[in-house]
Order: sequence, then C-alpha cells, then structure tokens
Amino acid sequence: MRKRRAASASDADDRASAPRRRARPPTVTMRLVDAELLDSREILPGQWLQHFHAPGLATAARAGQFVHVRTGDWSGLVLRRPFTINTADRSTGAISIHFREVGRGTAWMSRLRVGDRLDMLGPLGQGFQVDPRARHLLLVAGGLGVADVRLLADEALADGRQVVLLYGCRDASEVYPSSLLPDEVEYLVTTEDGSVGHRGLVTDLVLGYEAWADQAFACGPLPMLRALAGLAEGRKGRLGVATLGRKRGGGKPVPMGSPAARRKAFLQVAMEQNMGCAVGACLGCVVWGVQGPQRVCREGPVFAVDEIDWEATAGAGAHRR
Repeated sequence: MRKRRAASASDADDRASAPRRRARPPTVTMRLVDAELLDSREILPGQWLQHFHAPGLATAARAGQFVHVRTGDWSGLVLRRPFTINTADRSTGAISIHFREVGRGTAWMSRLRVGDRLDMLGPLGQGFQVDPRARHLLLVAGGLGVADVRLLADEALADGRQVVLLYGCRDASEVYPSSLLPDEVEYLVTTEDGSVGHRGLVTDLVLGYEAWADQAFACGPLPMLRALAGLAEGRKGRLGVATLGRKRGGGKPVPMGSPAARRKAFLQVAMEQNMGCAVGACLGCVVWGVQGPQRVCREGPVFAVDEIDWEATAGAGAHRR
C-alpha cells in the first residue's frame, strides 16, 4: 500500500496562498418556446405585467432566472431582450414578466394583444439558492427589482417558510401593488419622499430584520446592492456571532460561486446588466468579481454577495432592461 507523505509546513503555506477555486456554473437546460400572451396590463405608470402560456418554461423555471425574448420585426431590433421570470405556475403552464417601457423593444411588447405569440428562450442563468434549513427569508427590492424576487416568495411559501419583503421606491406612484403579492408575505414599503410608508431608503429597514432572517435575497439599483453588501459584511459582528476555524478533517473547501457556497451565504443578489447573447458567448454583460470578470447571464444573474468586487463594479456601472 502506498504511504501518504506527511504534510510539511511549506505544504500548508502553499495551500494557504493558492487562489480559491472558481466553480463552473451548473448547466442550464434551455428551451425555445412559442409563448402565447394570456393577459397584459399596466400595473404602474409605464410598467407592465404580462402572462404567457409557456408550459415548457413554467415547469423548469426557478426564482432568479430569466427568458430572452425576440421582439417583432417592425421594432427594428436584432438582439433579443432579457426579462426576469416574475412568476411561474406549473399547474397552468403560465409564466409572467414585469417590465418598464423604456425603448422600442419594450414599447413593442406593451402593444401586444391577447393571443399574440412571442419567441422565448429560457429559462436562463443561475437562480437563487435557498439553504434547506432556512425558515425565515428576507427579500429586499428596489423599484423593478421586485420582479427578480417575486417568484422566490412563491417558492418559499410553498416550502413552508416565512417571507418578509422590504420594497423601496421614489414616491407613492411607484409603489408595487400589495394585491400582486401572496397574503402570507409581510410587506413593508419605503419611499424617498415619505408619501407612503417609511421615509428614506429601503436599506434603512434591513437592520431591524437581520437577526430574524436566516437568509436575505435582493435586487435593485447598484447603490442599494452595494449598501446591502456593507451591511451583510458587518452582520456577524453586530449579532455577536463567533467565527471558528474549520475543524480538522472537515472536508474540502467549497468553491466560490458554486450552488453550495451560495446556499451558505447570508445575502444573495441578482445583478442587472445589458445582455447581448445571454448564453455566455459575447461577454457583453460582465461585472467584476473578486476572482475576475463574471458573466451575469452565465455565472449569474444571482451571486453571493462576497463574489462581487463592489468597488470595481460600481466604477464600471451595471444595469439591465
């Protein structure tokens, strides 16, 4: 039997200095679907909610994933447009998307009529990873970012978890309708002008729930996500959580960016970015991670908060839709 060489001090130094492994993103099974529009309504000024019959997407979608939509020929647009999967009903085969009308592509979308059909590619990207032990989920959304966490609320409630949604916007005209949320969700609103709910930013409310929450999930403007990253970094110190060294023989380290590593993170964020191909080939949706460039369409849209280099990403800017 071959003897194992005793580990030396230099071996330990080599392991400590070795770069952390980056996980390869799990394979996502995508489908090209001819989706039929079931209904379309303007739920807020310039914001639309549309439901489509797309059983192939509804059965496969997970919270945080998105579809890539081909707009009509008259729009004059060549590239597809990404839309987060807002809800997915496996029993009826319907999915919904929530978007703001901001250009020719979304203007074309807002003019669709019931029975019209759309070419959709999806589901795409890596979704949220919920720890099986988590019972209390804190969702934080700014503006249209609520679309990214909406399906997570449904999935969490179906699994018997409790959900709190903190939502921030500029004023009363932009408040997400509570009627579009399940009754079981505890819903708190902040507006910058104080016209509804708490006056200030949605991040003002996070500290009141960080002890209650087992995990947190967020989507919204980059400054909001960056502020949440700062709060998450200091959470253990504020709560007095001790950090112990890894036990001897505790197993291999979990690669950063893997589903297992993301499940262990207190905070996961859905990044927003313009996309070209949406399958990882064009590199048009890159954000800066601590281990180098990360494709929002492939390694994301969802990341653990410690995967992102927030200083570099803030300098480059990030947005989607």
